Formats: sequence, C-alpha cells, structure tokens
Amino acid sequence: MSGRRASVRRADESTLTCPRCAASYPRSARFCEACRLPLVLDGPSQALIEPLDERHERARKIKPQFTEGPLVKVAYVRNQVEGEFIQGLLLEEGVPSILRRTAGFDVPDFLAAGPRDVLVAASGAATAREVLLDSGLASDQQPPALPASPGRLLAGLLVALALGLLVVWLLSLVVR
Repeated sequence: MSGRRASVRRADESTLTCPRCAASYPRSARFCEACRLPLVLDGPSQALIEPLDERHERARKIKPQFTEGPLVKVAYVRNQVEGEFIQGLLLEEGVPSILRRTAGFDVPDFLAAGPRDVLVAASGAATAREVLLDSGLASDQQPPALPASPGRLLAGLLVALALGLLVVWLLSLVVR
C-alpha cells in the first residue's frame, strides 16, 4: 500500500519535460522555450522523441485553422529559391503554402528556373499577406487593374483588321 501512495505522490509532484531536449519545466508551462514542442509529463519510461524526418518537423508547425478553403495566390516570385524562402517564412507563422509554376512558363531544361506563384488556403491568406508585408516582401498597394471592356477589345480588333487589309491591298498594287 505504501508503494501505491508513493506512485500517487509521484504523479502529483511530477514535472513537465520537453520530449526533444529533456529540459524540465513547472506544471504551469505548456511549451518548451527552446524547442517550442508541447511538454509531456516526466516519467520513468519517458524517452527522448526525435522527429521522424524533415516533413514530420514541418507538419508540426502547421496551424490547422490556416488549412481551410480553396487555394489563393498571395505572392509572385521570380524563381524557386525565392519561393522556398517565402514558404519558410509562412511556415514559421503556421501557414502552409504551395509553390506552383506560373501559368504559361514552362522550361523543362531549367527545372528550378522561372517564375512561381505562392499559394495558401483561403483561411490563411490574410495572415500570409501580413507576414509578407511585415517582412517587406510585398507592398500593400495592388497594381491598378485595367478594365477589360468588350467594346474596347472589339474596337482594337477592328483597327488591327483594317490595318492588315490595308497592307494586303497596298502589296497587291505593288505586285501588279
């Protein structure tokens, strides 16, 4: 019976430990200050837990509230290295992101070359834009959008057609 009391007392007096670095913390702490991992109860069978691999480590940083909704473009980068840098910044804030080759640009010989779009879920778009603004990688001003009116487009096409017909007519006079 005294063994049972000792185990109950041990559970009440136990401290919290970081599963990676084994640092001890009081019961009021929730996360390790150095590793930022959730603390676990200290016990005799508690072994150090190493992350399985880099993907496992990255997955632990993702905040689930930033994974909802369709993908939204939050940044345009000139190459893959810049995109991976922005992905790292976003991941530190818990926002998962995807790099996608910009539409219309495909150079298979240079796989890391070319512009990329950085995409995040719609629920994390506002946070991602804040991170990019705070880091100075994006501006808060959107480029002015040109209105694409059908009348303007039709007028431009008619002018181009008229110029083309004029050139063909002039060439036919010269060839005769």
